[in-house]
Amino acid sequence: MARLVHLSDLHFGAHDEELVEAVEAKIDQLKPDLVVISGDFTQRARTEQFREACHFLEQLQERGHEVLGVPGNHDVPLYDVLRRFLSPLTRYRRFIDETLCPFIELPGVAVLGINTARSLTFKDGRISRDQITFIRDTFARTPSEAVRVLVTHHPLFAVKVGEQVERAVGRNELALDAIEEAGVDLLLAGHAHHASVHSANELVTRAGGALVIQAGTATSTRVREQNQSFNVIDIDDGHVTLTVECWGGDFFAPMDARRYEYHDGSWRILKTAEPAH
Repeated sequence: MARLVHLSDLHFGAHDEELVEAVEAKIDQLKPDLVVISGDFTQRARTEQFREACHFLEQLQERGHEVLGVPGNHDVPLYDVLRRFLSPLTRYRRFIDETLCPFIELPGVAVLGINTARSLTFKDGRISRDQITFIRDTFARTPSEAVRVLVTHHPLFAVKVGEQVERAVGRNELALDAIEEAGVDLLLAGHAHHASVHSANELVTRAGGALVIQAGTATSTRVREQNQSFNVIDIDDGHVTLTVECWGGDFFAPMDARRYEYHDGSWRILKTAEPAH
C-alpha cells in the first residue's frame, strides 16, 4: 500500500502558524510515503515567505517525509514586474525545488508534477506542448500496472466552487488527450481553496475515467466556503481511498472518506470508507 498526503495552497505570508503546526503533527501521525504539495507555497513570492515555506519543508524532511511539490501562481512575483517576467521562479528554485516538473516512483505508484504557473497570467494556469509530451513520455516508462498520478496547481478541468466555476488550464483539451493516452489515474490539484472529487468523464465526456481530486487550503487564512483541509490518499491493490482531513478549530480530523475501485475504464465509488488513521 502507498499513502499520499495531498496539501495545497499553503500561502506562507497569509498563513496561520497554529494550522502549520497542526498539519505537521497530523502528517507525523499519518506516516505517508509521500507528501504532495500542489502549489502556492507563498502569498506573494517574497523571499521571507519562501524562507518560511522552506523551513516547513525542511521540518517535514527531517522527520523522514519525502516531498514532491509544484509551483502555483502565487509563487510567481506579482508586483515586482522585472522579476515576474525575467526570473519568475528563481526564488522557488532556490528555496523549494530546482525541478519544476518532479517525478517520484513508489512501489506500485508513479507521481509526476507539472508546473502550470505562468508570468503572463495573474491567476490562470497554462500547460505547454512540451509538457504534454513530457507527460506521455514519462508515464510510458512506468510499469503498466502502476497507479499514475499527475500533480498540477491549476485544475486541468473546469470545476465548480460554490456558485462559481474555476477555469481549466490553457490548452486543457490537448492535456486531456494526453492524460487519457498516458493512462493517468489520479489528477491532484489545488488553486480553488475548495476540496472536491469527480470522475473526469463526468466533467468532460471524452476525458476518460481518472479521478479529479481537488485539495482545499491547508494553512491559509483565505478560505472559500470550507474550513482548511487536506487529502489523504491510500492506494492499495486496485483501490483508492480518499479521506479529507478538516480543521475543526483545534486539530485536523477525518470528516469524509470514500473508497474507489477501477472498473471498466474508470474509478467507481464503492462505499463510504473508514477514515485514514
